[in-house]
Amino acid sequence: MAKDIAVASPAFGAEAFPGEAGRWSRLARQSWVLIRRNPLGFFGLMIILALVVIALFGPPTRVFGYSVFGPGFAPFGLNEYTAGQPNEGMSLRHWFGTDRIGRDTLSRDIYGAQISLSVAFISVLGGSALGTIAGIISGYAGGTVDSLIQRAVDTAIAFPALLLLLIIVQVLGPSFRTVVFAIMLGIFPGVTRVVRGAALAERNNQYVEAARAIGASTPRILFRHILPNVLALAIVIMTTLLGAAILAEASLSFLGLGIPEPAASWGRDVSQARNSFPINVSAAFFPGAAIALTVFGFNMLGDAIRDIADPRLRGSQS
Repeated sequence: MAKDIAVASPAFGAEAFPGEAGRWSRLARQSWVLIRRNPLGFFGLMIILALVVIALFGPPTRVFGYSVFGPGFAPFGLNEYTAGQPNEGMSLRHWFGTDRIGRDTLSRDIYGAQISLSVAFISVLGGSALGTIAGIISGYAGGTVDSLIQRAVDTAIAFPALLLLLIIVQVLGPSFRTVVFAIMLGIFPGVTRVVRGAALAERNNQYVEAARAIGASTPRILFRHILPNVLALAIVIMTTLLGAAILAEASLSFLGLGIPEPAASWGRDVSQARNSFPINVSAAFFPGAAIALTVFGFNMLGDAIRDIADPRLRGSQS
């Protein structure tokens, strides 16, 4: 009897939830195929997920003054000057050593992850959203509206990206909001131009003509019909721009124009470690390695998403 039950149990489970079992099985197979085709993309995703966990749970996280995630697992405070001796090497107490004034390098790197990822995600999301909206309006409207938007884009692209960031930060003053705003403006023109090209191709499709024929308004055509068809392209652009945003924030901080103290920044830590570099290599190496690893992760993830989203690239790999 027990043997009959043991044999019948798997069949009973499969019959009870045939849809769920099939759905999860297909999802598992598709996930494995994507991982096998894009191992570097999966590796990049794991890097980004690890950094997000470090940024969320490493520093003590507070909302409206109350601790949400507890004290965090950063071994020392952000500006705990008495953490160790200045320019102390790696040890069991200070895994990454200390900087020129005795602050724990590992703790600074953990706090820096929160700043760098926050700047990257907010600026790229904001700049890409504005660029996508401007791009579909420009591509669909054409005429004078298209000319005005594209001349503004041409003017912004004429400036070197780093020069534009430096001008904005110098005028408005270094702060978290200024850095985010400057990177958003640097992202906006390129996204607008790429999305405009996609919107031009979508404008003459039959579904847009059908929407016009039934009397659909221009906002409905833009956001109900054209936007969903260019959204995949916008997402691919966003993933490729996240690494560039990390580098932009680090560059501004390295030049002393990023987010001011007491906030931690990988770029500023590398800059401050230059004077003690022959003596204390770890103070410059680990923040620099964090920047390189983060940019590598975003680039690998962006390439994988681009390959998945582009049917031509996906077909060439199968």
